[in-house]
Amino acid sequence: MSKISTFFLIVGFSIFYAEVSAQDSSGPSLQALQLSETAELDLDGQILEEIWEMAVPITDFTQQEPVEGGVPSEKTEIRVLFDQDNLYIGAIIYDDPEGILAYQLERDAMLSTDDRFMWILDTFRDGRTGYFFEINAAGLMGDGLMAGGGSSRGGGGGGHYGGGSSKAWDGIWEAQTSRRPDGWSAEIRIPFRTLNFDPNADEWGINFQRTIRRKNEEILWRGWRRTEGLRRPIFAGTLTGLKGLSQGLGLEAVGSSIASYRNTPGDTEPTTYPRDMGFDVNYSITPSLRASFSMNTDFAEVESDNRRVNLTRFPMRFPERRDFFLEGSGVFSFASRSSPSPFFSRNIGLNSGRQIPIKYGARTTGQIGKYEVGFYQIGTGAESWTVNEVLSSVPEEQFTVARVKRRILEQSTIGAIYTRRATDAAQDGTTLVDDRHTAGVDLQLNSRSFMGNNNVEMETFFVWNSNPDPTETHSTEDLSAHGVRINFPNDVWSGHLSYRQFGSEYKPAVGFVARNGFRRMEPRLGFSPRPASIDWIRKFDFSAQFRNMTELGTGILEEREWSLKPLGIEFESGDRFNFDATQKYEYLNRSYQVSEGIYLTEGEYSTWDYRLSGNTAGRRKVSLYGGLSFGEFWNGHKVGYGGRVTIKPAPGFTVALNTQINDVSLPQGDFTANLYEIEGKWQASPWVSTVTQVQYDEQSDLFGLFSRLRWIVKPGNEVYFVYTHNWQNLSTSILENPELVTLSRGASAKMNYTYRF
Repeated sequence: MSKISTFFLIVGFSIFYAEVSAQDSSGPSLQALQLSETAELDLDGQILEEIWEMAVPITDFTQQEPVEGGVPSEKTEIRVLFDQDNLYIGAIIYDDPEGILAYQLERDAMLSTDDRFMWILDTFRDGRTGYFFEINAAGLMGDGLMAGGGSSRGGGGGGHYGGGSSKAWDGIWEAQTSRRPDGWSAEIRIPFRTLNFDPNADEWGINFQRTIRRKNEEILWRGWRRTEGLRRPIFAGTLTGLKGLSQGLGLEAVGSSIASYRNTPGDTEPTTYPRDMGFDVNYSITPSLRASFSMNTDFAEVESDNRRVNLTRFPMRFPERRDFFLEGSGVFSFASRSSPSPFFSRNIGLNSGRQIPIKYGARTTGQIGKYEVGFYQIGTGAESWTVNEVLSSVPEEQFTVARVKRRILEQSTIGAIYTRRATDAAQDGTTLVDDRHTAGVDLQLNSRSFMGNNNVEMETFFVWNSNPDPTETHSTEDLSAHGVRINFPNDVWSGHLSYRQFGSEYKPAVGFVARNGFRRMEPRLGFSPRPASIDWIRKFDFSAQFRNMTELGTGILEEREWSLKPLGIEFESGDRFNFDATQKYEYLNRSYQVSEGIYLTEGEYSTWDYRLSGNTAGRRKVSLYGGLSFGEFWNGHKVGYGGRVTIKPAPGFTVALNTQINDVSLPQGDFTANLYEIEGKWQASPWVSTVTQVQYDEQSDLFGLFSRLRWIVKPGNEVYFVYTHNWQNLSTSILENPELVTLSRGASAKMNYTYRF
């Protein structure tokens, strides 16, 4: 390990030696009332049954925004009931009926546009893991899993430091809402079979948050400070009085059937009608450890990737969208802020965006005492296809991923990861490396009491992979990556200091690495004051970041960058404006094709780039985002325009138009790199939704259509109808004289049915 990394570790451990200690996490409690065996509860959202009146409500909410610690502008009442099989939550959300905003209806839709009511359940009372739920006044339901204690990075749940959850998990539960003359109300039923918990425990962690969108106001029951947040379970209150809860057998079976039509004119067999059946079994080995097995897994219902314009030398990373890999994925996160990425699930079952058949998949995630564990064993089948008379093939492969994290101190972990990729001989006769391995360790130290009640975090890691080319000899330094990062994620002052080193042959076979063979140092400082004397501005943002990157072997300076934010403004209305400036030095050690037929030569390049951007609040019926960038680009100039218009004419109906224009002028030649996208969404109810996307980008000249209808018959039982069509544009302009040739098209009907024992 380098001297720089050692210095960082000494500084980091010095901070945490003084600051990390067990905190008293006891706080306010909410008594759950047990229903009698004869009690009846009609889930209609109205909260009319007398049993609700017998439960003691909580009303002591506190503002997080706009006034930290302030009195909420509207009253909120929450009650909790339970019986042997279900947890019930009753919420009365007092408000002006004319001011309630509820545009969204689709399951798990982003609620940056709407009023919302959110809550979390920390069922093991460990202050680190749990379940996140949210609804709006129209009955939309959203949920997710929380892992790692909730990140202190901004952006989660309306609180600035409430991240740390994945909304990929779709639990089986119900919510009904009702409008009232004094606001709206909700009744929620969560079956205990949906949750993992210790049946012998009588207390859970619980917390609630409400967003009043037209006022840009956030209120919480507990954890209301801006350095805390809903999705950090350590700040939750306590739900008491639980007893006699039943989880059933912990066995869940999910059957699926799919029928498809596929047409690929360039293939040897252009039209096929594949049909298949899949089967998933989920079993709770213990109340906190869940195993899953899947056969013939199909992801026909997954939305297409959003197109992007890439004007860099390095590959872009696209997000995982498949539920099998998203559910419980938090445990597999490894030094996420430093991005060594030894495991990237899109390497399994996907090749350049094309689906590769997954023959089977086994997954185990959960907790064993103080340990969080995760395990995958997945087999993919062979696949071959022809595009423009070019044959491509993928052999059968086996993937193994194992992850373990041990909880230490109050909010910290130490862990290890291992991956293996075993590849059969390719069908075209070429030989691939049969077995590739990756192993790593990481340490995450978090404190919420640095210099008072500030957050501070330290992350350090070491990862090694086996030799990707056995014909050559490489050192441990070549085959490994390591780094350390100290993070200060707080409201007014924020920043980080990081160092990382990636070897020239650090290429994890099941991971993602955009570049390697470098050392990088990066400090950042941010200042976000809140001017009390200007009532129409919520806060300013100013920041400066420096990045210095050298080539690992020679020490040659590869990249030096100053990223400055001279001005950022968040208005009380929710609108935002930013001005950014970037000065960059970059050394090219080889020729680089920046666009078709246009090459940059080896040498040094120094540029300035400027960017203006802003957006209006999402609560408006017409919301806008716009950006203008201008400045130098390598040895020339670039002007970029970006814009997005989102129109919400009625609840459940959204149309968004997105465009990105890049006009580049170089001595070697000029080019444009533009992207166009239209997306329409319509939700007849929280149970029926449609989405249609049309995308085109000039870099690939691909024009794509994706359309999907989703019908949730009841939670756990769903029907999908999907149509996709991809064209290649052979003309010089899609707008003036389009010449489209079909590359592929297809339609699928899929049905899922869930049965619980």
